Amino acid sequence: MDFHLKQTVYSDPGDLDTSGLPRDPGELARVVRDLIIHRGEGEQFGYVVPERRLHDDAEARYVTELLRVLRERGDTPLTEPRAPARRFVGTCRDFALLHCSLLRATGTAARIRCGFATYFDEGFHCDHWVTEYRLPDGSWRLADAQVHHEHDVPFDPLDVPRDQFLVASGAWRACREGRADPQAFGLIDLNGIEGLSYTGLWFVRANVRRDLAALNGVELLPWDSWGPEIEDDALLTDEDLALTDAVAAARSEEELRRLYASPPLTVPDEITSYTTYNGVRKVTLRRS
Repeated sequence: MDFHLKQTVYSDPGDLDTSGLPRDPGELARVVRDLIIHRGEGEQFGYVVPERRLHDDAEARYVTELLRVLRERGDTPLTEPRAPARRFVGTCRDFALLHCSLLRATGTAARIRCGFATYFDEGFHCDHWVTEYRLPDGSWRLADAQVHHEHDVPFDPLDVPRDQFLVASGAWRACREGRADPQAFGLIDLNGIEGLSYTGLWFVRANVRRDLAALNGVELLPWDSWGPEIEDDALLTDEDLALTDAVAAARSEEELRRLYASPPLTVPDEITSYTTYNGVRKVTLRRS
């Protein structure tokens, strides 16, 4: 079975009846966009997100949990657009993972990618997740369900240009080769809090590791981490740089599998989650 057709423990929709879902990737992106509101979109939708939902919804790391929340907020079919109050309050990763889940469930090979988007803040590469799906000819295409509609972007959201979304390894190569400034990658004024910003080569490194994990079926939350805590470029060691260089240089799935098997890169059973609102905590991941 195609590795990217197989559901992971994160993307598995459980007992979801998929018979009424469309098979077209664009229609599935539309479905996802109408089921989720990004927790930073409240003002855009004229909706005051309840604090509990703002803090807790996006901590649901498995699609089964996301679908449970949706069922609790309404028993209408997933294909029916929802008002903001009946949606899941998530992040870009949730849009990407649910789209990926539904694509896999309806017969399209897909995976989620961690990287940086240029279309939210001109001149800055914002931490972001999208879906990548396989076309009948075997090639891969990037899709961003979050901007399928409700956002004005200068491209087809089902064919995001590779210079508009840089997968993390591409961002790393650009920074290491001097073609990009590492301080232009990351998060600025997180959650609307002026000055709460995280940028630098260390942030790009973290996304390279999360993207590698996702390509190997471990689709973490954006704030999950493992190994030594590194939140400053000065803390990057020669070993860190060399290992991340190797991941960024990989050109085949076989090589990415081999690299992921290296202990510093393999996601362990217990990780550290630097949650946005609920503090730092240890989390034991499901394996099945």
